[in-house]
Amino acid sequence: MNDKTRGGQFLVKETKCEDIFTPEDFNEEQLMMRDSVREFVDKEIWPNKDRFEKRDFALTVESMHKAAELGFLSITVPEAYGGMGMGFVNSVLVCDYISGATGSFSSAFGAHTGIGTLPITLYGTEEQKQKYVTKLASGEWFGAYCLTEPGAGSDANSGKTKAVLSEDGKYYSISGQKMWITNAGFCNVFIVFARIGDDKNITGFIVENDPNNGISMNEEEHKLGIRSSSTRQVFFADTKVPVENMLSERGNGFKIAMNALNVGRIKLAAACLDAQRRVITNSTKYANERIQFNTAISQFGAVRSKLAEMAASCYAGESATYRAAKDIEDRIISRETEGASHQEAELKGIEEYAIECSILKVAVSEDIQNCADEGIQIFGGMGFSEDTPMESAWRDARIARIYEGTNEINRMLSVGMLIKKAMKGHVDLLGPASKVQEELMGIPSFETPDYSELFAEEKEMIGKLKKAFLMVAGGAVQKYGPDLDAHQQLLMAASDILIEIYMAESTILRTEKLAKKDGEAKVQEQIAMAKLYLYKAVDIVTQKGKESVISFAEGDEQRMMLMGLRRFTKYTNMPNIVGLRETITTKLVTENQYCF
Repeated sequence: MNDKTRGGQFLVKETKCEDIFTPEDFNEEQLMMRDSVREFVDKEIWPNKDRFEKRDFALTVESMHKAAELGFLSITVPEAYGGMGMGFVNSVLVCDYISGATGSFSSAFGAHTGIGTLPITLYGTEEQKQKYVTKLASGEWFGAYCLTEPGAGSDANSGKTKAVLSEDGKYYSISGQKMWITNAGFCNVFIVFARIGDDKNITGFIVENDPNNGISMNEEEHKLGIRSSSTRQVFFADTKVPVENMLSERGNGFKIAMNALNVGRIKLAAACLDAQRRVITNSTKYANERIQFNTAISQFGAVRSKLAEMAASCYAGESATYRAAKDIEDRIISRETEGASHQEAELKGIEEYAIECSILKVAVSEDIQNCADEGIQIFGGMGFSEDTPMESAWRDARIARIYEGTNEINRMLSVGMLIKKAMKGHVDLLGPASKVQEELMGIPSFETPDYSELFAEEKEMIGKLKKAFLMVAGGAVQKYGPDLDAHQQLLMAASDILIEIYMAESTILRTEKLAKKDGEAKVQEQIAMAKLYLYKAVDIVTQKGKESVISFAEGDEQRMMLMGLRRFTKYTNMPNIVGLRETITTKLVTENQYCF
C-alpha cells in the first residue's frame, strides 16, 4: 500500500498542492450532479421552508420520495443493488448541496442514505443486500438506525437492549428501548443494536418495522431545530427477528456502529457547507439592502468583518472536506485494485481516515453554528424573527455538534486515534517529535528566510504549527503515558491544535493550486481567505498550546516549551488582517452572494 495514503500523516509529511483534490477539480459529471441537486433544493425544499419549520412530517416523506426519483438516495449504492455506484467524492458532494435549505430534510436524507443503508451495504450478506438495499436505494423503503438508549449515548457499547435466541434456533427476540431515532416515524426497516447474553460487544440486526411484531413508538419529539425530521423513541417487546437478519457476526455490532459513524462524520461536515453558503449569501444580500445612517450596512466595517470571517471559514471547510473525501476515494480504489472486495475496500478506506473525519465533523459543525449566529447579528432584530431564515438556520445548526458523536468525544478521538496509529507504526510521530525536542534545545536560526514565492511564509508557519503539536503531544505522552486518556482537558486542547493544522493547511494548499492554475491576480480573494484563516488558526494554537504546556510541565521544562511555542507561532511578516477582510468583503458585496 502506498505509504503516502495513510490517514493522519498530514501531520508529519509535507503535502504538495498538486496532490490534493479541491472543489475546483470537479469533473463534468460532478458539476452536473451538483447543479441537479441545487435545482432540486431550490425548487422543492427552499420554497417550503416555512412548512418544514411547522413539523410537516408528510412533506419530509414526500420530499424524500422526490429525491429518490432523481436517484439521490442511491449515489454510492453498487449498481448490482439498484444504485448508481458512484465514488465517495460524489456522495459527499450530494450530501453537501442537498443540505443547504433546511436541517429537517438534511437529517432525513443523511440518516437514510448513511446509517440507515450503509451498514447493510458494507456488512450485509448477498441475500440481505438483494432484499433490503435495493428497496432502500430506490426509496421504496426508508431506513433508520437504532443505537442510542436512555443510558447509552456516547458510551454506545453499554446498551441494555437484549436479543434472546429462540429454542428452535430460528429467530431472536429483541427487547429494549431506543431513543432519538431519526426517521422512526416513517421508516420501513431499522438497524438495531442489541446484546446477546453477556457478550462484551453488541450485535447488529436488520429489523423490519412491523407494529404487530412488538414494535411501538412514542410521539414525535419537540426539538429546538430540525422540526420536520421525524425523531421518536422506539420500543421493542419480544420483537421476533429471523436469525438470517443478524448483520455481520455476533458481537460485531460495536465495530459496525463505529464505522458507520466515521462515514457519517465527514458527510455531516459536508452537510453543513451549503447551509453556510446560503447563510452568507442571505446575510450579504440583507447587508446590501439594509440602509442605516443613509448607508447600506454592508459598508460598515463591523459588518464587513463578520462577512469576511464567515466566508473564510466556509472556504476552509470546503477545502478540507473535499481533500479528505478524495483521499478516502483514492484509498478505496487502491484497495480494490489490490484485490479487496468493494465492501472491504470501502470499510478500510473510510477507517484509514477516521482522524480526518473526526476533525472535519468538529470544525465544520462549529463553523456553521458561528456563521448562523453572525447571520442573526447582521440581520439585527429581524434575525431573531421567524420571518427571516436566520433563526431557523441557527437552530438547525445546533444539532450538528451533537450528531455522530459529540464534538467533545470527537476531539478526544482524533488525538487518541493518532497516538494509536503512531504506536502501530502507521504514522511516525516519535521521530519528528524527537527532532522538535532537539530543536528546542538548540539555538534558533537568525537568518532571514526567502518568502518571495506565494505562501512561502504561510507554509513555513504550517510546518511550525505541526512542531507545536508534536511538542505538546510528545510532552503529554512522556508525562502521562497510557493514563493520557484520563486527562480530557489536555486532549481537547491538543485536538484543537490538530484541527487547526488540518483546516489551515487544506485551505492554503487549495488556494496555491488555484493560483498556479488561474494566476495570482485572479484569486486575490481566495488568497486573502487562506491567509485570514491561518492567522486565526495561529491564535488558537497559541492559546491551546499554552493551556496544554502549563497543565503538564513545570519549571525549566515549562519555560523551554513556552519559548518554543512562541517561536512556533511567530510571524516574520504579520499579515494585515483588516486589509485581508476588506479584500474578501468587497468581492462578496459586489457579487451579492458567496461566490467562491
